[in-house]
Amino acid sequence: MGFRLLADAIVVFHLAFVLFVTLGGLLVLRWPRLAWLHLPAAIWGAWIEISGWICPLTPFENWLREHGGAVAYTGSFVDRYVIPVVYPPSLTRQVQWLLAGLVTGVNAIVYLFVWRRRR
Repeated sequence: MGFRLLADAIVVFHLAFVLFVTLGGLLVLRWPRLAWLHLPAAIWGAWIEISGWICPLTPFENWLREHGGAVAYTGSFVDRYVIPVVYPPSLTRQVQWLLAGLVTGVNAIVYLFVWRRRR
C-alpha cells in the first residue's frame, strides 16, 4: 500500500509540475521573482516534449507501482482522472511538438508582457 500511495503522489506532483510549466508564467505576472523557478521548469518541460525523452518521474512511478504489486491502474481518483491528463493515449510525436510549441508560445507571450510591464 505504501508504494501505491507514493506512486499516486508522484502522479499528482507530475501533474502539478505540468500545470506549473504550462501556466506558471501567469504566476510570474503577480510574483516576478518566481521566474527564476518557472523559466528552468518551462525549458525542461519543452525539452522533454521536443526531445521525446521520458521524464524521470515516469519510470520512478512505474517502479513504485511494480514494487507495490500493481500491474495496471485501478479505479482510484488519481488513476481515473489525473493519469489520463499526464499520459494521454493520443500522445504522438506530432502532439508532443504541438504541446512544446503551445507551452513555449504561451509563456513567451506572458514573459513579453512581464518584460514590457517592468520597463
